[in-house]
Amino acid sequence: MYQRAGKLGKPLQYLKGVGEARAALFQKLGIFTVGDVITHYPREYEDRSKLKKLIELQDGDQCSFEGIIASKVVLSRPRRGLTICRTSIRDETGIINATWFNQPYLKDNFKPGEKYLFYGKITRRRSFEVLNPVYEKIDESGPVNTCRIIPIYPSTGKLTQNVIRSVIRNALEYIGDSIEEILPQWVRDSCSLADARYAVKNIHYPENDEAFLKARERLVFEELFLLQAALVSLKAAGENVQSGICFGAGTEVRRFMEELPFKLTNAQNRVFSEIERDMESGKVMNRLVQGDVGSGKTIVAVLALVKAVKSGYQGAFMAPTEILAGQHYITISKLLESMGIRIALLTGSTAAKESRRILEQIGSGDIDIVVGTHALLEDKVVFSRLGLVVTDEQHRFGVRQRAVLGRKGDNPDILVMTATPIPRTLALILYGDLDISIIDELPPGRKKVLTYAVDSGMRERINKFIRKQVNEGRQVYIVCPLVEESDAVEARSASELSAELAQKTFSDLKVGLIHGKMKPREKDDVMSRFVSGDIDILVSTTVIEVGVNVANATLMVVENAERFGLSQLHQLRGRVGRSGYQSYCILFNDSKSEVAKERMKVMEKTSDGFIISEKDLELRGPGDFFGTRQHGIPDLKIANLYRDTEILKKAQEAALKLLETDRALESPENRPLGQAVRDRFSGVIKSVSMN
Repeated sequence: MYQRAGKLGKPLQYLKGVGEARAALFQKLGIFTVGDVITHYPREYEDRSKLKKLIELQDGDQCSFEGIIASKVVLSRPRRGLTICRTSIRDETGIINATWFNQPYLKDNFKPGEKYLFYGKITRRRSFEVLNPVYEKIDESGPVNTCRIIPIYPSTGKLTQNVIRSVIRNALEYIGDSIEEILPQWVRDSCSLADARYAVKNIHYPENDEAFLKARERLVFEELFLLQAALVSLKAAGENVQSGICFGAGTEVRRFMEELPFKLTNAQNRVFSEIERDMESGKVMNRLVQGDVGSGKTIVAVLALVKAVKSGYQGAFMAPTEILAGQHYITISKLLESMGIRIALLTGSTAAKESRRILEQIGSGDIDIVVGTHALLEDKVVFSRLGLVVTDEQHRFGVRQRAVLGRKGDNPDILVMTATPIPRTLALILYGDLDISIIDELPPGRKKVLTYAVDSGMRERINKFIRKQVNEGRQVYIVCPLVEESDAVEARSASELSAELAQKTFSDLKVGLIHGKMKPREKDDVMSRFVSGDIDILVSTTVIEVGVNVANATLMVVENAERFGLSQLHQLRGRVGRSGYQSYCILFNDSKSEVAKERMKVMEKTSDGFIISEKDLELRGPGDFFGTRQHGIPDLKIANLYRDTEILKKAQEAALKLLETDRALESPENRPLGQAVRDRFSGVIKSVSMN
C-alpha cells in the first residue's frame, strides 16, 4: 500500500478535480501523490445514513432527506457582510424551508424542479426549517456527502471537507484494483486481517461499523508491522557490519567504582552490567538507558567512558545544549580528575583558537574524552581512535545524528540516554533498533518534590511563598507556555510576566528571562547567571525543560499548566529537588475541563515518570509525544500507540517471526513488503546502513 510507483506515485495535480491550485492546498497537509491522498485517513465519522421522508421529520433530527427545489432562490442582504439564500424543498409527503448564510452563489445553483439530497439539523418553529444543509445532486455515481457514514478528514483552512471527500473518491476510482497486497498471506491468515483493497475502501467509506473496525485493524496492524520491520532492519544493519570492539579494563573500572564518594544503586549496577557485557562482546553496542529525572544515568555513562579510555580508545559525549554540555563537562572532569584521563569541551561557542587546539588533540589522540554539542557532528572533528559515543537526552537527537557521530570511528559502541520515561512496549516501537536498559530506582536521600495544582485565586499566596523561598536563599523557576502575548491563545507569556514581576511584584529581587527565540549566547549568559546565583527568579519557556542542574533552585511555578503534556510537566518538575532542600512545584490551572483537572491530580499524586507517561498517553493521545520527528520516523497516520497496544503486540510478534526466516525481506512473497519498508523509511535506513 506504501508503493510509490505506478498509479499510487502519480502527482495529485493530475487527478480529476485537482489542478495546480488545489494541489498546493493539499501539499500543506503533506499530500503530494495519489498514494498520499488515499492514506489521508479520516479523523472521525458522521452518520448521515438515516434517510427520511419530509413527513417523518421531527424537531431536532439530524438526518438526510431527498427533495425537489420547489421555488426560486430568494437572495437578501440584511447588512454588510451577510447574505441569506432561501428556498423551499418538497417531496411527495411534504415541504420544508431551507436557509443558507453567506453562500450567494446558490441563487444561480438551484433551479426549480431539480432533485437533490440534503443533510442537516431540522428545527420546527411555525413550520419545518433546515439551516445551512449539506446538499448534493443525485447522479449515477451515488451520494458522497449524504445518506451514508461520512468521513471527516484532517484539513487546512481553504480545503473543505467536500473537496477532500471528492478528491479521495476520485483517487479510489482511479486506482481501482491496483493496490498491491504487501502483507504475506500467512500473516493475514494468522492475525485474521482483511485484505488491502477492502481496508482502504472501508476506512474511507465504511459499509457499517463492523466493516470500519475490520478496515482499521488491518491498517493499524500494517502501519505498526512496517515500523517494527524497519526498526529490526536498522538493528540488523548494525549487527551485519564488521565486528565491533572488545573492550577490557575491567580491573580499572572496578577500582574507579570503589573510589566513588557514593554507592551505586542496585538499578545502576544492573544497567552497567548490561552495558559492560555489550562492550566486551565484540559486537557493536546500540543501547538505550532510560531513567527518570535524577536516577543517576550520567555516572553509568562515565563508567562506560572509563572502560573505553582504559582500553585504549576515545569517547565522545554529546548533549543537546551548550549549558548541558558544560555541566556534563564539569561533572565528568571532577569524577575523573584522579584517573589521568584528558577531557575537553567543544561547542559552537568555543573560541576559534581554542577550538583549533582541541581539534588537533582529538585527531592526535591527546584528548581521551570530548564533551560537546552538535558541534561534534561537524566534518572537521576527526578522532584518532573513537570507541564509544554517548548521547544525552536521546529524544533531541535522531537516528541520523547518531549515525553521523558513529561514522567518526571504526564501528564504535553507541550508548544513548533519556530522562523521558516511556512504557516498555512503546519504547520497543521508538527504539526498536536499540537494546533497552531501565534505571528504575532513585538514589537514597532524594526528597519528593511536593506538588500542588492551584487556580489564580491563590496568586497572592503563591507570590508570598516565592518571596519566602528567595529570602531563605533559594531560587525559583517560573515557566510560561508562550514567549510573547498571542491573540490566538489565552495564556501568560514569558516576556509579559517577567516585565510585570521585575517592575511591580518583585521589583526588589533579581528577575531574569530566557526563551527559545534568544540567541544561544544570550541564553547561555542568562542561564550562567542563574546557576551562579545572580538571578533569584528565572522566567522561562520550556527551554529549561531538559537537563540543566541548579541545586539551589527549590521552587518550580508553571503558568497555564493545562497547556503542557504530563510528561513535559514531569520534566519541568525535575529541574528542582536536586539538593537536600525541600522542593516544590506549583501548577496554575484555570481550566474547567475535567481532563485538565484529572491531569493535575496525576501530577499531585505521583512522581513516577513511567506512570505519568502512561497517563499522558491515555489522556492526551500520542501526537508527537515521543518526538518521532527527531527520530526520523514518519508520523503514524492511523495507529494510536495507547489504544492499539494489543494490535501492536500482534504486529511485533508477526514481524519478528517473519524476520527470523527472511531478515532482508528478499523472498518472492516478502519482496513487496521489503519495498514498502524501504519506501516509507528510506531516509532512516540509508543513514544507518551507511554507518
